[in-house]
Parts: sequence; structure tokens; C-alpha cells
Amino acid sequence: MPKTPGSRDADAALDVLFHPFDTGALAWPREGGALFLRARDGWPVHAAPRAGLVCEQTYKPEFDALLRSGLDVREAADGTFPLVLVLPPRQRDESRALFARALDCAGDNGVVVACMHNDEGAKTGQSDLAKVAGPVGVLSKHHCRVFWTTTREGADDGLRAQWRTLDAPRVVAGGLTSRPGVFAWDRVDPASALLAQHLPRDLAGEGADFGAGTGYLAREVLARAPNVRALDLYEAESRALALAKVNLAAHANVGYHWHDVTGGVPRHYDFIVMNPPFHGLGRGDRPDIGQRFIEVAAQALAPRGRLYLVANRHLPYESMLGARFGHVRALADSGAFKVIEAVRT
Repeated sequence: MPKTPGSRDADAALDVLFHPFDTGALAWPREGGALFLRARDGWPVHAAPRAGLVCEQTYKPEFDALLRSGLDVREAADGTFPLVLVLPPRQRDESRALFARALDCAGDNGVVVACMHNDEGAKTGQSDLAKVAGPVGVLSKHHCRVFWTTTREGADDGLRAQWRTLDAPRVVAGGLTSRPGVFAWDRVDPASALLAQHLPRDLAGEGADFGAGTGYLAREVLARAPNVRALDLYEAESRALALAKVNLAAHANVGYHWHDVTGGVPRHYDFIVMNPPFHGLGRGDRPDIGQRFIEVAAQALAPRGRLYLVANRHLPYESMLGARFGHVRALADSGAFKVIEAVRT
């Protein structure tokens, strides 16, 4: 069900994105529809007719939510539209590249509308859109700022050309191919590195990496454990999964799944490794996500199957591990992160 006003999970930025249409500052196009980049589902999307709305989303949980609501959602959309809606990400290079793409999709005369929470860079986002597109209109509500192109007067096409490539894939630390916007995009995540150091070399059979990102942990598993026959990568962000395919191209025994682990997985494994996410849309901790990863791992492991988990030290995973596994032990504690082995009996 879409999020409703006043609910615990209400999405303020999504609400305010449609505020210019509610106030009459902007009108929904009569023809040609609209493209919604980084679309999220919620009551504002359904509060009024949104003729011709096409949603683009690369994050599987949000993609699935949009699909369940009956919206036209695509992993990658193309074409031009008289209106382009954007919920920009926090990472600035990724956000600027998205503004450039939004302007491309809006053509010469289309309107681009973006909204960000004040605590997540709204003022900077407004300034960036004005730099590349020219004058913008602005409204504020619920600690968010919605801003939109008014004309193309003052647009900087040269700057837009530069911004198009800001989030392009490139080789980063550790020899991985990565790009702005994916988790720990320009470095080896220290938690994952700690887990890699404590992976046993006797891993064997068929395994999985839950929340695989760009493939760092999977690469380490395959380098350290020669008796692994097959390794499945599950990753909710398709932009990251595409990079994992590049980083693991030399390995024929790897499967790639654009998949939300919290919904369960379809088969059983001899071992699972994971550095589970613990944030949702906001910045607050969401330990329930990691707890659900643990629960799914327990369901997916064969008898005597092993789970290797790394997490921030403060996250409350031990009770869930104790309830779902017969044997649990700490392998490492760096002060910031903990590595845990859990065996299903």
C-alpha cells in the first residue's frame, strides 16, 4: 500500500515534490506524460491523476513497491517528456549527473522538477540545477525544498555535458570498477575488508553474498576458497550489480540476482557472506533490515551451513543470531565493527 499522510513512513520529499502542482504553480502536462527519475511510491503519486507517468527506479525494493501500485515502472527509461520529476540522491556527483540526464529527457522546452530535504542538501541541489539550467522556481514545505526550471535562458550546455559523465564507472581503490552513488563507491569498505580477513579458506560448495554491492566480498571469497563451486550475488541496486559483473567477469561460476533479500531467496546454500545494509531512505539506523537478512540467511542455509557476517559493533544482531542458529561466535572486533560466524544445526 502507498504511504499515507501522517504515517510513520511518510516521505516528506515525495510529498513536497508534488506541491507546485497542488498550488497551481505548475500544471501537469495534457499530452506527452511525465518521467519520474529515482521514483518512489507513496500517497502523493496517487493523490491526483498523473496521466502518462513513467517511473524509473534501479533500487529493487522501491521498484517492486511502484510495480505493486500499478505504476509504469522501468529499470531504465528513454525518450523525451514535457515534465521530468527528480528525487536527487545525496552524493553530489551522482546528483549532478542526474540533473544533466533530467534536462536531456526534458528536451528543449520541458520542465524539470526536483525536491530534497533541507538536511540532505536541498540548498545545494537548487543551486546546482540553476547553474546548469538557468532560473528556477522554488517552494518550501515540511523542511523540504522543491525547485524547478522556469526557462532555458541562462542554461549552460557545456556544463551539462561535463555533468553527464560525473557518475561514470571508473577503477577505484582495490582495483574495483565503481561509480559515485553506490555504497562505499571510492574505497574498500573497512567493514567488508575486516570480514574478508577472517573468511576461512575451507569454504566449499555453493554460496551466496547477500547485499553484494560491487562484488568486493565475492571477489575475496573466490580468491581465498578454491573449493567454492558456485557463488550467487544478491544485490538490490542494479547500478551496483552491473559493476559487480565487470569486477567478476573472469569467474564463470558466479550468478547475479537483482533482488531484495528481505523478501527471501529461492534456494539453499552451503555458506553465506554478508555486510547487510542498515539504513533506509533516511539517515537513521534500520537494524530491522540486517535482522531480516539474518533471518533469510538462516532459512536459506543447508544443515551445517555457515553464515559470515560483519556489522557495526552497536547493531543488535546477537539475539536474532542466537534464536536462528545453533552455534554463534565472534571472530573479530575492531572496536568499530564485529565479525560473526553462525552455523545452522
